[in-house]
Amino acid sequence: MRSIIIFLAIASVSTVSVQGQISRPSGPTNQHEQLALDIFRELVEINTTINYGSTKAAEAMADRLRTAGFPEGDIRIVGPHPQHMNLVVRYHGKGTMPPILFIGHLDVVEALPQDWSFDPFRFHETDGYFYGRGTTDMKCEDADLMANLIRLKKEGFIPNRDIIVALTENEEGGDANGIAWLLNNQRYLIDAEYCINPDGGGGDSKNGKEITLGIQTSEKIYLDYTLEVQNKGGHSAVPVRENAIYRLAGALTRLSVYDFPIALNETTQLFFERSSSRETGQIKEDMLAIAKTPVDLAAAERLAMASPVYNSQMRTTCVATMLRGGHAENALPQTASANINCRMLPDDNQDNVINTLRSVVADSLVTITCKYASIQGPRSPLRKDVLEVVDRLAAAMWPGVVVTPCMSSGASDGRILRAAGIPVYGVSGMFADMDDIRAHGKDERIGAEEFFNGVTFMYKLMKALTSNQ
Repeated sequence: MRSIIIFLAIASVSTVSVQGQISRPSGPTNQHEQLALDIFRELVEINTTINYGSTKAAEAMADRLRTAGFPEGDIRIVGPHPQHMNLVVRYHGKGTMPPILFIGHLDVVEALPQDWSFDPFRFHETDGYFYGRGTTDMKCEDADLMANLIRLKKEGFIPNRDIIVALTENEEGGDANGIAWLLNNQRYLIDAEYCINPDGGGGDSKNGKEITLGIQTSEKIYLDYTLEVQNKGGHSAVPVRENAIYRLAGALTRLSVYDFPIALNETTQLFFERSSSRETGQIKEDMLAIAKTPVDLAAAERLAMASPVYNSQMRTTCVATMLRGGHAENALPQTASANINCRMLPDDNQDNVINTLRSVVADSLVTITCKYASIQGPRSPLRKDVLEVVDRLAAAMWPGVVVTPCMSSGASDGRILRAAGIPVYGVSGMFADMDDIRAHGKDERIGAEEFFNGVTFMYKLMKALTSNQ
């Protein structure tokens, strides 16, 4: 998140943590973990990048469900294109409560073999890690959901409500398929009281120690704006004061020193309150200060200066990410443009963002247009039942870990469901080293111990959320 370890049905090799204490065995310790590992390996070795699609993976999972005894009518493979299909399965319960939806995406970003230390589409086991494209984003959780659904079926568990699991296509490539397609075309398959989205959750560890487990209740909204200046240009041998590049540079300079106002909400205030337990000194004091109402703005600004992560949690952000200008080395530029990527707070709005950009740029010759706006979904209300269950399970499995609601600066399929009126909670028991994030990158990996612990956590979570006790 090196010698090769061959994992057997019951492993006899133990690993030693960085603290020097003996941890759980590095391989599967029972048939349920072995099933999860087998499914994980199968999924990683099915190439589900955009050029291949996810249908083959969806069909493989459907075959496993049929073998486990799920009725054919409860397994659906649907989508807009034969190569890009989604899998939806329903585990019927007593029906005393509305269904819960669990989602994951099967597609992965491209991985070029020449960029990796080994074939990214071969499941590789080395030194207590599982390597391969999608091992963290997010075939670990796809395998987790499938294995635990099959386990519950074999155990004869009868939930108090239907459990729906949707493994979808195209999360990495946009909103044309996957959750958006299901909502628009066959919503009845996934309609639920609320959704658990492992892709939006998970834990952070440092130096082998689990630190924080997040419950994502909201996401910032992705926006791209184009700043552009046009000019008649001319010969570079006869320069003039009015230059498209200089004018754009002035606008970008003004934007570079501007900060959107501090704006905390229920989720981010609780995030800082709970996160304060692992801090000391001024940072701890400031976190506690901004967790109160009204927010201590001076404390918030100190936190923003202390960490770009904290800053991103407290305000809408806009930053220049691409620059283009001119058409020839010996000509004055006729156009100059920049891409401004904004991550908008869920309680903010696009009109406010573009009006703020115009005010900061303060130049009528710099045009500002919105090039892309992601689907905007509201914050999910903090559900006491979900929060209490995650608190209890985490305390039992990882004593001392800080469980906190959080707002993601990135994007997942959760925003699409929230926009459609289905609250979403990003919850996962998979932990990753906060100093070694490899999702979408070279030699993507997850620790074997972290994977198996995550499978156990999700099994307990599924049962707890669908049981009467």
